[in-house]
Amino acid sequence: MIKIGCHLLLASSSLMAMAAPALAQSTAPEAETPGDVIIVQARRRDEDVQDVPGVINTVTAEEVARLNLRDFREVQTLVPGLELSTESNGVGGSAKLRGVNFDVNASGFNSTVEFYMNDAPIVAGLVLQQMFDIGQIEVQRGPQGTLRGRASPSGSITVTTRKPDLYTFGGTVEGAANNIGTINTKAAFNLPIIEGIAAIRVAGVYDENEDNRVRPIDTSYGGRDPFARTKAGRITGLVQPTDWLKLEGSYQHMERNAATYNQVASFSEVNPDADPSPVYIATGDRLTDQVVPQRISQVYNIYNWRGEASLLGQVLIYQGQHYTQNVHASTPLDSAVIFPGEDTFQTTHTYTKSTSHEVRLQNQERLFGMVDYVVGFFDQTNDAPTDLIRKTVVALPTLFGGGFATAVDTPIAVRGGSHEQSEFGNLTLHVTKSTEISGGLRHISFKDDDTLSVAGTTVKESNQDRSTWIYTASVKQNITPDLMVYASTGSSWRPGISVIGDFNIAPSALESSFITLPPEKSKSYEIGFKSTLMDGRMHLNVTGYHQKFKNYPYRVSNGVYYINTAADFDSAGNFAGVHQEVGQFNFVGAVPVEVNGVEGDASFEVNDRWNVSLLGSYSLGKIKNGTVPCNDLNGDGVPDTVTAAPTLKQLQDTVGANNLASCKVTQRSSFQPPFSATLQSEYHMPISGKMDGYLRGLVTYNGKSKTDPTNPYDDVGDYALVNLYAGIRDPKGMWEVSLYAKNVFEVEKALSRTSPLSTSYQQLGFGGFGPTGPVFTGPTSATATSTYTGITMTPPREFGINIRYAFGSR
Repeated sequence: MIKIGCHLLLASSSLMAMAAPALAQSTAPEAETPGDVIIVQARRRDEDVQDVPGVINTVTAEEVARLNLRDFREVQTLVPGLELSTESNGVGGSAKLRGVNFDVNASGFNSTVEFYMNDAPIVAGLVLQQMFDIGQIEVQRGPQGTLRGRASPSGSITVTTRKPDLYTFGGTVEGAANNIGTINTKAAFNLPIIEGIAAIRVAGVYDENEDNRVRPIDTSYGGRDPFARTKAGRITGLVQPTDWLKLEGSYQHMERNAATYNQVASFSEVNPDADPSPVYIATGDRLTDQVVPQRISQVYNIYNWRGEASLLGQVLIYQGQHYTQNVHASTPLDSAVIFPGEDTFQTTHTYTKSTSHEVRLQNQERLFGMVDYVVGFFDQTNDAPTDLIRKTVVALPTLFGGGFATAVDTPIAVRGGSHEQSEFGNLTLHVTKSTEISGGLRHISFKDDDTLSVAGTTVKESNQDRSTWIYTASVKQNITPDLMVYASTGSSWRPGISVIGDFNIAPSALESSFITLPPEKSKSYEIGFKSTLMDGRMHLNVTGYHQKFKNYPYRVSNGVYYINTAADFDSAGNFAGVHQEVGQFNFVGAVPVEVNGVEGDASFEVNDRWNVSLLGSYSLGKIKNGTVPCNDLNGDGVPDTVTAAPTLKQLQDTVGANNLASCKVTQRSSFQPPFSATLQSEYHMPISGKMDGYLRGLVTYNGKSKTDPTNPYDDVGDYALVNLYAGIRDPKGMWEVSLYAKNVFEVEKALSRTSPLSTSYQQLGFGGFGPTGPVFTGPTSATATSTYTGITMTPPREFGINIRYAFGSR
């Protein structure tokens, strides 16, 4: 705690000349101060965030512009305890919050944190892209589901795009460039078609950057510099022919193409006893031993439509959405790079389709002066067929160079879909002006079916047809007009899933239990207060919570070695038998988890020119005596620290017909740091009657963390990232020029580190010479272990300029 305090004290001292744009529970638009009212839609109606009995963080459009947030994942720098990430193959993304992980391969569409775009549920991968023309982002913590969309145990993130203005023409143009190869341009234009009745808004973004900036050490095989290029556009229409009817619709198209490398570092950097690498690579080098990049192509289409009809103080709302996600990726299978330049890539093609409908009725005017209600029906279908071509590498004998001989293609197909329907309702009773009781229920009916086929043969089928209830309840009491205390409880449910990625054609019963999981249930309890002090110049909010999970899907971070049975094919593509080999996969265990945490925020308007805000989050989740897949080569029931891939015989001798090992553990359930905090500050002053100047700062602090408890080499020490901004702007917000520096002190920290990388392949033997040349025997299974480990790290230091111009309606 002393070290944490020193970090925050130093950060505060370095920003004494600056002030914070507010972040709700204390975030406000540019013209607002912490004392202004911040309106949110957390309970499906406009409310002051200080009146909502729950933790809500908001990020406004002004804040996105002020802090030069281009990629949605940068939102995590403003919301302590939130971690946003995308899969390396581009297929999906995830949000982690309140002490538990989410992995798209472990839970599929069933997130711990649900995403919404314009009030309709959407997968994270479509949101965690380049941001443009955003209205407001709301991060609501704790169990959700009785008021909107789908059930989620840890929270929800709602994204609202800017809506057309029915009366005034206008728009914005914005451009940013930096010293590390980024060019980002955004534009939005608003056009009233019939004044007061109909209008359209058109917006778009073009972004080109170097992704994680990781480059190959060997370019002799045609490796190129990394890049990521995004083009996107959105058109939104609004028609309001009468006071009681409003119709909205939007279409968004996005294309992203990228060539990237997985970063590596020499294992000897953290383990002095490890074998030296051919070329030493340190964490800060941002290098890889891959010789050819992985290629990703993503195409997204989102159709969103809405209708509202008001009558007699009630409003009927219909919200619909349809989106498609077309992803094609080529990712390396030769992790140890023992066959450089050869075709050892897995190609993946996923085409996701999802359609949702929601109808709800709610009051606009409070019934009997004391009742608010929301009732509705929700329906969603998902379909995500996936095709893979997986390579089996066959190597020549060592005396012939040991190089690449051939790669046998194994086609893999995943088929299936899901259908969810639910009825929900929420009732809020305002007992007195200072006392409120609220409760909600949702009945969920869920069906899905999945089929896994390898080389045209079905090897796994799973389906479920389940129904359940979830609930929320809260009570709040305004002790004074400026002090509110509350207590709440809620439950959540997520369907079980068949984990994709283990393509063993002969799985054991134990192995199957780690790829086909039962539904998850959870209950949460929360207590907190919200206060407004010093005549509205200060906010102080604190919340504590406890949450219990049953059958939480815990996916091990660094993978478990197992015996994989794969099919053999002859040169004509006919089935020719099977072979066993060493495989590695991040299996999933259904385990009990308990989470305890505290979240708080404070904001202070020092004077008319200087604001400061501080947010903090502490969350510790623990698996309580749960059974997880593990590496246990000595058979003692305790997960081993593994620094090299085992041989096939070692695995066969240890795990036998089980194919892999399992262990009983009590350990952390999250790979995030338990404690994190964000400090913001801004100071502004007039330079002339037509120009203001400002200094602005953002400090993001992350405490110590352990990723894999069995891997002593992936522990992460605490660190802080500092971003600074200075610029000039029009007092009315018409234009702004900003110079910025992100990660000013160039903090280079490895945030994750795998076990040494390995490649499994088939090795041919030499059987002498025949009439037509050499005769080969085998093949036999072999595994090569690299001297490198895979890592991810903090973003690079970045210096840049951002210019924004606005006119008319923005």
